[in-house]
Parts: sequence; C-alpha cells; structure tokens
Amino acid sequence: MADLLPGKMERCIATLAKVYGRDGKRQLQEILVNAQVHVDERTSVDNWDGGTYGHGLHLTLPENIFLGAVSKKAAIQDEIKQDLNALHHVQNEFVEEVYLEMEPATDEWRERSGLLEKVKRSVPPDATKRIWGDSGFRLFMSHRAEVQAETGALKEKLKLFGISSFVAHVDIHPTKTWQDEIENALATMDGFVALMTPDFHLSKWTDQEVGHAVCRGVPTIAVNFGMTPYGFLAKFQALTCDWASVHIEIVKILVRQDRWFAGYVSALRKCAQFEEGNTMALALPWIERLSEKQVDDLIAAYNDNPELQGAYGFNGEHTRKYGDGLVSHLHRLGSRRFQYSEGKKSIEKEGTPKKAKPKVEDVDVPF
Repeated sequence: MADLLPGKMERCIATLAKVYGRDGKRQLQEILVNAQVHVDERTSVDNWDGGTYGHGLHLTLPENIFLGAVSKKAAIQDEIKQDLNALHHVQNEFVEEVYLEMEPATDEWRERSGLLEKVKRSVPPDATKRIWGDSGFRLFMSHRAEVQAETGALKEKLKLFGISSFVAHVDIHPTKTWQDEIENALATMDGFVALMTPDFHLSKWTDQEVGHAVCRGVPTIAVNFGMTPYGFLAKFQALTCDWASVHIEIVKILVRQDRWFAGYVSALRKCAQFEEGNTMALALPWIERLSEKQVDDLIAAYNDNPELQGAYGFNGEHTRKYGDGLVSHLHRLGSRRFQYSEGKKSIEKEGTPKKAKPKVEDVDVPF
C-alpha cells in the first residue's frame, strides 16, 4: 500500500505557511511559500506495531532566502519538522528530517561575486619577447593602414622614453598569423592608444582592439586626428595635437604609470648620445611622484652614463633651453637634497665634500 503522507505534504505545507503567517513568523512562512518540495519516502522503517515510516522532506530555496536562513539552518529545519508532525493526522507516518537546500548554482554566481579572475590568454615567452623586446612600457597603437608611416615614426620617438610600441603593419612578421599576433599583443600590453584619423572606424580591427583594451582596463589614450572619440572611447578625454608633438603628449600621460618609469630608467641607462639625453629629459617636468627607490634609480642611471652627464637636460646647464636639470626635479619630488659633483660627473648627497685636486709636488729638474 502506498504511503499517505507524501501525497498530502503539499497541503500540509500550505496550511503550516498560513499558521506561520498568522503567528508573525515571516521567515518560516517565506521559506515554505518559496520552497520547491521533494519527499524521500521511507527513509526509515520500523516494523513494530504494523510498521511506522519516516520520510525526508527537502525544501529547495532561492539563493537569497537560503542565505538568509543559513545561520539558523538546523533550528529552522527542526522547527518545521516538529510543526508538520503536529499538524498532520496520518497514522504511522512522520517527517523524519527536513532539509533546507539552495537552488543549483549557475556560473553567473562567479561573475556576480566580483572576485572572478578573468581567464587570460596564454602567450609564450618567446612571442612576448618577439612583440615587445626585453623591456619598456608595452603600448599597443591602434591605427588605420593609411597612417602606417606616421605611426612607425611615432613608435621610434616613444622608444627613447622607455616605451615599446606595437604597430601591426610594422611589427607582424609575414610568416606569423596576423590575428594571433594581434591578440598576443593585446593580451600582454600595458597601455593602449587609439590614433583616431577620420576613417578610424572603417577598419575591421580598430573597434575590436578598443573593446579589448577597455575590457582589460589598461591605461587608454585617444588621440583626435580628425575623429572625436565614440563608443567606449567617448569617456576618455582625447588628445588634440599633431604628429610632430603627439609623442610628448602621450608621455605626459604615461609618466603616472610605475611600469612606465621602470622602462624609462632602462632607456636612460642605454642613452647613447647627448642629444638623446636632452630629448629624454622632456619627461622629467611631468613626473608627479617618485618613491625613494625610484629617486635612487634615476641617480644611478645618471651616475653610470656619461652621455646623460653631458646632456644639458640632465646636468642643468643652459637652463633657458633645457631646464634646471635632474637635481632640481629630485628636490621637487622628495625631501632629500642632492648636488652635482665637480664637473657634474655624478649626483651625490648635498653637503658631500668636494674632492680636492691632487697637489703637484715640487721636483728638482737637473740642468
């Protein structure tokens, strides 16, 4: 003979929900009203006195209701069990256990948590080195093919400031798959610049590259070369300049990035000419903060490179044209004080005694 209580369970739960509503037990009423009900029949059997059967009651709840009850889960389960058993009149059957459960989760809960790490494209080290070289701030330049020459020239200008730029029409080797190489560059870039010429939006690639940059959250710069930023780029204030000065305008923005500074110091150590040093010094006035270690790194780069020592932008000579030099900027950015050594061959702590010139001893000269 079939058990009676499972067939009457929905009616019993409905009645108990009304009782909870009358008694002001809103949380218990909410649980019963919103639960999906499943009964496990005969979870226990006792053959004494004609047989007694216990059933398991599973109440599956929406996430928000389950989470509101989870801290008192055991007590709630026990209370509902006792109240159901007191309510029904089915002989030799009872609710043995009540189980509160949460609806099966979908993958959306991971995204909603705000903690989900986005899966990053795996780029082999050799591909990263091929695209960006050994050091420097990695800047992806999105552009139309029609300005390939101008973008290539911009790439070379930025290199002096420790910026390694990716220019698709210049950097992709003919034997490499075009899309794969672009995706590798987008996955490993530190920053993104959109060179917005009037036909920027007509490219099959540029808008997708912009979307990728926005999703990754990297520093993004829009340059208005005849087109106002639109779509995702509309929230960024665009640079308005010409091709001759755009490299300086980009540097002014990137100086705020610590990763840029590391590339800049590396480039300073490799400076090969005085004039290169004067150009590289153009970044100094735009640096707004430095840690003590970064200050020490700048000083070490100067002290180790004679080309920087001879560059007016770093040694402070010809201030009207080249500025006051590195020491003045170190004073602007920190509390420590420095000075140039004799001949400006190094930068040292202020107050360091000047080295005395070797004394020339009198010698007897035979006639």
